[in-house]
Amino acid sequence: MNLKNDLLLRAARGEEVERAPVWTMRQAGRILKEYREVRAKAGSFINLAKSPEMAAEVTIQPVDILGVDAAIIFSDILVVPEAMDLPYEMVEKKGPYFPKTVKSKADIDALNVNDIEDRLSYVIEAIKLTKEGLGGRVPLIGFAGAPFTIFCYMIEGNGSKTFSKAKKMLYTQPELSHALLQKITDVTITYLKAQINAGANLIQVFDSWAGILSPAQYSEFATPYIGQICEAIQQVPITVFAKGAYFAREEIGKLDCQVVGLDWNMDIAESRLLIPNKTLQGNLDPCVLYAEKPEIKKNVEAMLRAFGKQKYIANLGHGVYPDTEPDKVKYFIDLVKSS
Repeated sequence: MNLKNDLLLRAARGEEVERAPVWTMRQAGRILKEYREVRAKAGSFINLAKSPEMAAEVTIQPVDILGVDAAIIFSDILVVPEAMDLPYEMVEKKGPYFPKTVKSKADIDALNVNDIEDRLSYVIEAIKLTKEGLGGRVPLIGFAGAPFTIFCYMIEGNGSKTFSKAKKMLYTQPELSHALLQKITDVTITYLKAQINAGANLIQVFDSWAGILSPAQYSEFATPYIGQICEAIQQVPITVFAKGAYFAREEIGKLDCQVVGLDWNMDIAESRLLIPNKTLQGNLDPCVLYAEKPEIKKNVEAMLRAFGKQKYIANLGHGVYPDTEPDKVKYFIDLVKSS
């Protein structure tokens, strides 16, 4: 099916565009009352993510309501460890919790790496339903967590400011760490290929906890595994977003990906120098959207001037915060679209 709006894909491939495409991370979520209504019907976040019909509905909502140039499938990065036999719970106001964690070689050996497509068939079905519902209006983004970020949750068992248990394993049991990271990488590649086969037009890899590592550790335990994913995914463009890893921009820029996502701490001009040949994505501070519209306009215009129109995808530097007013998000999107 030919896309009516293929701006995102052209920008990702470095082709000429009339204007920068725009979408926002976490656009399908709590900022929209329409999402909250579906979430209430589902009963829980996990039920919503595991219902293909509901997941497709909330994936399409921001396209209809906010006017974004792309949809991103509603799911969670933690479906991967769950498929590997490490189930999680989503605790209200606290986030994810894993009753069982990885502590030893025996735990790693016991992880499942088979029938991944079957175990994650609800995401694949949601992608197919979303593609039907979109009817070619905009591209659909598929995604997964980067191996190191998934590793953090599998070791730690929940969110953390420091992920000190996960980092301890890197220092004290590096061989074991590499074995787990490789398993996660293999499963992630299988999962992403299934997303592409179901219709995902672009893939984003989220390394949410990249910034807790030292540059040396990132080079050893993160970049090589993201690199394997990039090399395995050749059918569609791929975006790597490593939050907080400002020190690894040049290294990430050398991977076989088409787009590098920037957070708001990463200087735009410096990033262009470090990553000259790829499309950049980002990087408005989500907190700008709490401001009044003149202040939002000033910040968005400054960002657009700094990035330029070509080889650029407009986005926030992280996910939109849940208490952001939807009309401020729409204002941001409209500003980019009118630039």
